[in-house]
Amino acid sequence: MKLTKKSHACVRLEKDGRILVLDPGGFSEEDAALGADAVLVTHEHPDHFDEGRLRTALEANPAAEIWTLKSVADQISAAFPGRVHTVGHGDTFTAAGFDVQVHGELHAVIHPDIPRVTNVGYLVDGGKLFHPGDALTVPDRPVETLMLPVIAPWNKISEVIDYVREVRPRRAYDIHDAALTDLVRPIYDRQIGALGGAEHLRLAPGGSAEL
Repeated sequence: MKLTKKSHACVRLEKDGRILVLDPGGFSEEDAALGADAVLVTHEHPDHFDEGRLRTALEANPAAEIWTLKSVADQISAAFPGRVHTVGHGDTFTAAGFDVQVHGELHAVIHPDIPRVTNVGYLVDGGKLFHPGDALTVPDRPVETLMLPVIAPWNKISEVIDYVREVRPRRAYDIHDAALTDLVRPIYDRQIGALGGAEHLRLAPGGSAEL
C-alpha cells in the first residue's frame, strides 16, 4: 500500500492500481480527490469535507463512490444517486479494493458550549492504517499506521501523546497539521517522538511512503 500525504487531513492510498482518498477538505489541494476510485469523509467540517472537491472527483470518474456519515451524505447524495453510501460505527465495507471498518461516533469536544457533530474514523485493511478524523478514537484491534491529528482547536500535545500511547501503533504520521508552523513543528516532533512510544514520522504534502 502506498500512502501519499496531501495538505492538512487528506491522504491518498494506492493499492493494485486503485486509489482511495480520505478527507479531501478545503485546506487540501484543489485536486486532492481527483483520480480517486473511492473517497471516505470523516465528518462535515470544511477542512475535511469540501463539496466542490468531491464533485470534481466524481464527475471525472463516473465509477467513483463516496462513503461517509449521514450529515455529509445528505449534502451530496442527490447530485450522485447511488454513489454516496452512508456509514456509521461498526459498519464494514470494501471501497476501491480496500477493506474498511468504521470506528467512532462523535467529534472531539472543541468547547462545552459548541455542539458536537458526528465523526467517524476509518480502519483500512484490517489495521494497516487508521484515520480518526477529528477524534481520539481507539479501534478495538491493533493499528500498524496511525494518522495522527497533531494540532487542532480541540486538542493539546499531551492528549496527542497519550493517544499514541493508547493506540500503540507501529508508526504514526502527522495529519491535521495545517496550523503547525515550521517554527513550532520541531517541538512536536521531539516530544511526540520521545514520549509517544511509537515511531513518529511526517510527510510534506505530496510526499509518499510504502506501508
